[in-house]
Amino acid sequence: MTSATIDPETFKAIMANAPGPATVVTAFDAAGEPHGLTVSAVCSVSLDPPLALACLDLGSNTLAALRESGGFTINYLADGRHQVALGFATKSGAKFEGHSWVAPEGKVGGPILIEHVAAHAACETERLIDAGDHVIAVGRVVEGGAHEVLHAMAYARRQFFTGRDVVIERSEG
Repeated sequence: MTSATIDPETFKAIMANAPGPATVVTAFDAAGEPHGLTVSAVCSVSLDPPLALACLDLGSNTLAALRESGGFTINYLADGRHQVALGFATKSGAKFEGHSWVAPEGKVGGPILIEHVAAHAACETERLIDAGDHVIAVGRVVEGGAHEVLHAMAYARRQFFTGRDVVIERSEG
């Protein structure tokens, strides 16, 4: 049975309404050079074992580096770092220029953008799953951290924002 598919512009408009975290996924290539790209399709998968996933475009240099190194880091960008997100969303070969970074202590994962993150998760790749024009990278989180003061940015409708000023009243029941 063949189903009709929605046109790409309508699909993008629908997906743009769903907020996603503003992250930069990073990896080292075989020569130890850093690669990274802005990704909003990331999420936790499992607590036991601790797994997270990121969806990367098939043509991404970062995906190639992730395949070579067997690991990646999800950098959750802090509030006000929208220029970092925009810079890593390009095909530039100079994305890391002007940005301080460190390698994870355990040497698994990609660069941690230390001046720009509210949190990070360094992952050892568990599985790569082909999914249309992307690959879903599932990684075991082996190292990470979160800042007490910084809030992570989210992205929807082509705008960056945080949830720090949002108040949710919970109802009983």
